[in-house]
Amino acid sequence: MLTADQILEKINSYLDNLPYTRNPQSLYEPVRYVLSMGGKRIRPSLMLMAYNIYKDDPESILPSACAIETYHNYTLLHDDLMDNADMRRGKQTVHVKWNANTAILSGDSMLVLAYRHFLECRPDKLKQVLDLFTETALEIGEGQQYDMDFESRTDVTEAEYIEMIRLKTSVLLACALKIGAILADAPAEDADNLYKFGEQMGLAFQLQDDYLDVYGDPSVFGKAVGGDIVCNKKTYMLINAFNRADVSQRAELMKWVTAKDVEPGEKIAAVTAIYDSVGIGRLAEEKIKYYFEQSRKCLAKVNMPEERKSVLAAYTDKMMKRKN
Repeated sequence: MLTADQILEKINSYLDNLPYTRNPQSLYEPVRYVLSMGGKRIRPSLMLMAYNIYKDDPESILPSACAIETYHNYTLLHDDLMDNADMRRGKQTVHVKWNANTAILSGDSMLVLAYRHFLECRPDKLKQVLDLFTETALEIGEGQQYDMDFESRTDVTEAEYIEMIRLKTSVLLACALKIGAILADAPAEDADNLYKFGEQMGLAFQLQDDYLDVYGDPSVFGKAVGGDIVCNKKTYMLINAFNRADVSQRAELMKWVTAKDVEPGEKIAAVTAIYDSVGIGRLAEEKIKYYFEQSRKCLAKVNMPEERKSVLAAYTDKMMKRKN
């Protein structure tokens, strides 16, 4: 079995050596640029790890792993444009380096290229893989729309938020794992349990991101804390703060959410103080633990020896910054 580092090396080498022979180059250069910006390559890594549970030649499915990474980066390219973000992974975003029209067109081409990469998978698995990927891509768009809709609402429920992050984040992790299992001829029940494993892990992963944006160490988290608070992003933290606050706390929270031209540090400190007073940090930690434990129950149901699942288990432990 390959280690996580060996898998990452194979993915990066494959992506770095992809040929872009079609013209005009002005359409494909941004695609090359986006895929050269690095990143953790979580989704293709999960796909190869799931495959490697059953078979010892994960490099044989690198085109499909490349497809899922190309698709993921397509969503990031369009997200950056929609959010008017200037930087991604320390580099200029495509719409800044080129322009908005190029970002739209090159992003659209990345979606098509993802399908083209999937066409290289085993012919007997192609329909099953494309059906799953297409359903996943539709769900991700739905999740993105829910996220946009939530921006103008103050009555978003916890259940609505969990469903949104399931669609926007979890299903692509789950899809990557299940495709790896499908291409490895895993039993259908195992493939389904790997999907559920990814789905629950994705929920824990996104909720952890919400938590760390408030309570994380910036030197470990990799970015300044409080960004979600400054932007009034509807996170698990904010939604439950409104749900758990008393009348005066809710009024105070609403004051900060609707305030204009406030000093960011002051707003972060005030909203965090409200979170502390209603126990949001502990509530989030409990929810993260719940979804993580649910994911492990799903992985335990995968009917293979533990040593065959050890690389995947260790990798997802590291994703969740767990030491066990």
